[in-house]
Amino acid sequence: MEEKILSGRKNGMAVLILTILGYIAAVGLIIFGASRDDTPLGITCIAVALIWVLAGWILFLGLKVLKPQEALVLTLFGKYVGTLKDDGFYFVNPFCTAVNPAASTKLRQSGDVGQGDSAAMALKAGTEALNIATGLTDKRISLKIMTLNNNKQKINDCLGNPIEIGIAVMWRVVDTAKAVFDVDNYKEYLSLQCDTALRNIVRIYPYDVAQGVDTTGDGIADEGSLRGSSDIVANRIKEEIQQRVKNAGIEILEARITYLAYAPEIAAAMLQRQQASAVVDARKLIVDGAVGMVEMALEELSKKQVVDLDEERKAAMVSNLLVVLCGNHDAQPVVNSGSIY
Repeated sequence: MEEKILSGRKNGMAVLILTILGYIAAVGLIIFGASRDDTPLGITCIAVALIWVLAGWILFLGLKVLKPQEALVLTLFGKYVGTLKDDGFYFVNPFCTAVNPAASTKLRQSGDVGQGDSAAMALKAGTEALNIATGLTDKRISLKIMTLNNNKQKINDCLGNPIEIGIAVMWRVVDTAKAVFDVDNYKEYLSLQCDTALRNIVRIYPYDVAQGVDTTGDGIADEGSLRGSSDIVANRIKEEIQQRVKNAGIEILEARITYLAYAPEIAAAMLQRQQASAVVDARKLIVDGAVGMVEMALEELSKKQVVDLDEERKAAMVSNLLVVLCGNHDAQPVVNSGSIY
């Protein structure tokens, strides 16, 4: 389905004024005809005025008002006529009907989330329900940038660990014909494709950096992870969603990870694992530093010939220094008042 833009129809104000003037003239004709109801001219004037009064209101059905960044898809007896996109006051065929299957669909996105107190939200919800029941739902399609915030999903990463992740997707409609006619409901279609794309991308990455994991598909292990490569992951999610919703006339502008955590059932175990890893790394750093300090002390003592130590005394000195430098608590000094030999 190709989109057809309707232009040159911004004559709604002229039609509105002419229609109102027609009703004023009809009232005048009725008065004039009533004063001459015994003549053919008077009867004709009354008949013409009554016909206009009964049928003239149909022109009001062709008046359409669009605000900036709004569109209206029109059909005539089931045939696609075109799309109104520019803001203004339009007049179209009164028998044209607007089509928007997603008009009453509410997702967790900007424009669909109510604001204000509970009473106002309840009144708004009641009004929307009444409009849906009576067929008066607003059929205009927003062309603004929308933000879709889907619910958090529980997905297994490439190592099989269950994680919870949520994303926010910035999108907009660029082809109204495809959005309305090529898919049943473009909002629900977008939401479903976001969930599917998120699941396909997340299962490629580990939560943290893991050994021997290839996240790029080039056959070489890398250090990609959900936590450390969030920008790369988000960009891949965006590209995946765009490929899936292209046929619905939707453009994906950006995708961002809004929530990332281990699932509750393994969160405690993973926290202990991270703490143990941090302790091991800290101990390794401490030992490396202590060995360097002991080596420097032995070199300085030997270089300046402060004291001549044999191998056994050097071993004892190294042992004492390592205990002092690597211990968790401050060392308690012991003063030897006798000979070291």
